[in-house]
Amino acid sequence: MSIEISRTHSLIKDALDFRAARQDMIASNIANADTPFYKPRDIRFEDALRAKEAALLKEKSPHLELAQTDAQHLPLQNETNSQKPKLFYRDGHMARNDGNSVDLDVETTEMSKNSVMFNALIQANKKDSDIFKSVIDSSGKIS
Repeated sequence: MSIEISRTHSLIKDALDFRAARQDMIASNIANADTPFYKPRDIRFEDALRAKEAALLKEKSPHLELAQTDAQHLPLQNETNSQKPKLFYRDGHMARNDGNSVDLDVETTEMSKNSVMFNALIQANKKDSDIFKSVIDSSGKIS
């Protein structure tokens, strides 16, 4: 069990996980730039983060939860309300003669943008943690 520092801490953690997964996906696209018939893939996770953010802002869930009447019952898995990123194939680029449609310029640009967002999330997490660290440090000086 982990300690939740703040409401935004878990949101930042999930965003970092999604950004790391996207970085791996883009790296896979670059690695397969010469693979015949390869189509570049990407991850769309903004909708999942918005749903999680909305859930954090609301006191109650707008959905009726299924009651689990026995400990041996399997928990409900609602795939439509999943907070998982969605995988999709990136279109819009001309395929070469071998059917590959990876554009290295697009991939490196997306990798750079993703890296900037990842670093921004790390800084936001550090700032969020520093607030609580300063409160703990200052409370120790009062005694």
